[in-house]
Amino acid sequence: MLKFIVRRFCSYAVMLFLATSGVYFLASWFLDPRSNYLALRPKPPIESINASLDYANINDQVPLLERYWNWLTDIVLHWNWGYSPVGEPVSEIIWDRAWVSVQLVAISTALAVVIGIAIGVRSAIRKYGVFDHVSNSVSVVFLVMPSFVLALLVVLVYLNLQQRFDLHWFAVTGLGDGSFLGYVQHLFLPTLVLTLIGYVGFHLTQRTYLLDTMNADYVRTARAKGVPRTLAIRRHALRTSMIPTAYGVAFSITGTVTGAVFVEQIFAIHGAGLYFIETLAKNDINGAVSVAFLGGVATCAGLLLADIFVAFLDPRIRIS
Repeated sequence: MLKFIVRRFCSYAVMLFLATSGVYFLASWFLDPRSNYLALRPKPPIESINASLDYANINDQVPLLERYWNWLTDIVLHWNWGYSPVGEPVSEIIWDRAWVSVQLVAISTALAVVIGIAIGVRSAIRKYGVFDHVSNSVSVVFLVMPSFVLALLVVLVYLNLQQRFDLHWFAVTGLGDGSFLGYVQHLFLPTLVLTLIGYVGFHLTQRTYLLDTMNADYVRTARAKGVPRTLAIRRHALRTSMIPTAYGVAFSITGTVTGAVFVEQIFAIHGAGLYFIETLAKNDINGAVSVAFLGGVATCAGLLLADIFVAFLDPRIRIS
């Protein structure tokens, strides 16, 4: 098992390095930090522009491979992710923004996984019943509804209730003043939105996978040996159907770090998702690459956890 984990970890580390390097080259080709200065009126001297771009290691007049090597060296030796076009240290900004997104999305991701899988299992076991039809209909509604529409709807409904009944239970902007009560009050509504958005995929996929395995040969064999239906499903069918769901959970972990752009915008939460949009608008090469790296780390970590979980469910994977 340890050899399996180490092999997976090394492969994901190599993939992460190649993906992050690829993002750096793409960002350097498509983003133009020099245009930020050329658009100023009065336009700064060329020498001043070049000095600012050299300081951030984003001067397009320097060969790209040289800039890449300097960028990589600073990360490896100093864990310095560079500077924005205006000289702000990216490392200080990205970790603060990432922590905000973790606070915002981690709870909703966990709730979405638990609720979605639980509803999916119950729907599959009682397929075509009242619960199955109602849960599927509700999930389809949330599936086709854009996240920003749902967020605006939740805000409007709460503000209407607040005005009508003088409710002051929750807040609709920011993350509070640091106290636990303020934290809960500010996170409840965005967490509700993200949970409703996220649980749908786990519900529908888990239901589909479980329906596919409920009639498998090994489940019918267990039933023929006298194993009760519910126990046969839980012990055999559910175990197998959880394997593809585990990888779905792994990819959802990416949003825990990179944030949810529309939800952060609507609830005025300055997380990594909103920061990524800002970096693109400001031609911030180093900032955009740092967010992509965080997303890659979250994805690889989720995939590694999924591999461990799947290997636990299916010993054949460990043996192979």
